[in-house]
Amino acid sequence: MNTVATTQRLEGAPAAFVEPATRPTLAEAQAWCKALAESHYENFGVAMHLLPAALRPHFHAVYAYCRVSDDLGDEVADRATAQRLLATWDAMLDECYDHPELSRHPVFVALRESIVARDLPREPFHALLRAFQADQTKTRFATLAEDCEYSVDSANPVGQLVLYLCGYRDAAMHALSDKTCTALQLANFWQDVGEDLRERDRIYLPQDRMALYGLDDAFLQRSVENDAYRAMVRELCDETRAMLLEGAPLIDRVDHELAATLRLITQGGLAILDAIAAIDFNTLSRRIEVSKVTALRLLAGAALSKVGIHRGSKGLR
Repeated sequence: MNTVATTQRLEGAPAAFVEPATRPTLAEAQAWCKALAESHYENFGVAMHLLPAALRPHFHAVYAYCRVSDDLGDEVADRATAQRLLATWDAMLDECYDHPELSRHPVFVALRESIVARDLPREPFHALLRAFQADQTKTRFATLAEDCEYSVDSANPVGQLVLYLCGYRDAAMHALSDKTCTALQLANFWQDVGEDLRERDRIYLPQDRMALYGLDDAFLQRSVENDAYRAMVRELCDETRAMLLEGAPLIDRVDHELAATLRLITQGGLAILDAIAAIDFNTLSRRIEVSKVTALRLLAGAALSKVGIHRGSKGLR
């Protein structure tokens, strides 16, 4: 099995993901992943700082894999090219598992160490790529259940990998994680309605729910909300909040440090839903941003719980 140059393997990919001519050392690869993780500000990236230092390189590697995969799916304008790049990335993942000595991309050099050290299965990694590949062809969702089915590949594997990294393999815990991750995915759908439509021609709002409220694609294209639109998004946010809280008991079932991270992530999802409500559910013409003050408050609360200032139940407060 021969590896080929990046110009052949990843032609058309964002420049930041070019594979070096020579294989980086493990330290170089882990530094690359750390820099990528720290250059973004999503809750997942911030939350890594609350985890034990020994686990952070593994979280950085997994995060970098997810980040690159997402960007290959979303930042390549031509969908056929995106499909090809994602298929190539998928093959490079298998190479990382089956022929790790051939991997040269820093993500896979770093990820191989984490796969071995934390016994990570390959299926969650493949699942993520299936979701990004589906994004290239599927742009409408018939029902909320169909949105949730999409999350089985797009969001739930991230939570599963977090639990695997921390040594948790209990099926009931993974089911709670799936609830949390699906709800987080839905919250992001509801906040990004206008952006997804204008920039990607994707509508994650369930088509049957839109029809129930007398709405259709043509209405969304006008980017002007009405009472029916706001009522629909309110209803979807209420259902999403309930799902997020259904997953919250996972916080009580993990160690103190991971609990702080999960609390931050869950509270971040609740903050998104609160911010949508604060703009009166007008997510077609506006995109909410959770304020820096809110983000710092969430981070401070999670950090305090990590050092033991919060007593009793580790659940949401």
